[in-house]
Amino acid sequence: MTQESGTPESPKKADTEDVSEDNSAFQDEDEIIEETIENGKRVRRRGIYLLPNLFTLSALFSGFFSIIAAMNGNFSGAAIAIFVAMVLDGLDGRVARMTNTQSAFGAEFDSLADMVSFGVAPALVAFSWILQDVGKIGWIAAFIFASGAALRLARFNVQIGSTDKKWFVGLPSPSAAALVAGCVWTLHKFDADALGFKLFIAFVVAAAGVLMVSNIRYHSFKEVDFKGPVPFVVLLAIVLAFVVISLEPSLMLLILFGCYVVSGPLLALMRKMR
Repeated sequence: MTQESGTPESPKKADTEDVSEDNSAFQDEDEIIEETIENGKRVRRRGIYLLPNLFTLSALFSGFFSIIAAMNGNFSGAAIAIFVAMVLDGLDGRVARMTNTQSAFGAEFDSLADMVSFGVAPALVAFSWILQDVGKIGWIAAFIFASGAALRLARFNVQIGSTDKKWFVGLPSPSAAALVAGCVWTLHKFDADALGFKLFIAFVVAAAGVLMVSNIRYHSFKEVDFKGPVPFVVLLAIVLAFVVISLEPSLMLLILFGCYVVSGPLLALMRKMR
């Protein structure tokens, strides 16, 4: 009698335990668990670091805003948003290193955000501005840029730690995006209906995409020590640079990043001539 009365209750208890175990399993799957090294010891942490990922999320928002602004014909705002994304992208990694909050999740999130801000956004902004006027050539040039950024980011991720930190292999995607954004910001003010001008912009966009996947080396400036002392004249030079850029931001930024983009092929040509 006792066994019969207890029989129906046992499966219910077992079912409850199974459900709780299943729920805990789902909870464990939803959580992000990463292994980090702190003070020489391997530590397992649950969740993600908030501060550096907020910078990455802000950069992603800037890239998304750039696309929306270009769709609405606000090309100045679209270009500025790309430059804002560049600043935020440069801060997230430094903040992570300064606060010792580097993580594999942050690295993957940063790469995906870069694809939107420096791959998709510049291509669509340029296409909405002028490339759509040259038909197939326009969208092909935009696609070359977007695909070049994707390939560049993928190659960069697998080459981390195996290349010389003084150099980038291929044009960095933020610099390529800055070149396109600078062109849009500076030249959209002019009513240029000439076909030659439109084809030139298509060439610039496509060339930037090709340079991203090239083997041309670009200086990374990673050996610059921001924590160490520098001569006073360096600070004066930085102040002068800010003054010059503030006079005509769009043109000066276009010249600055244009020179950086051209520097890679010129240095490669000079090395071959030697």
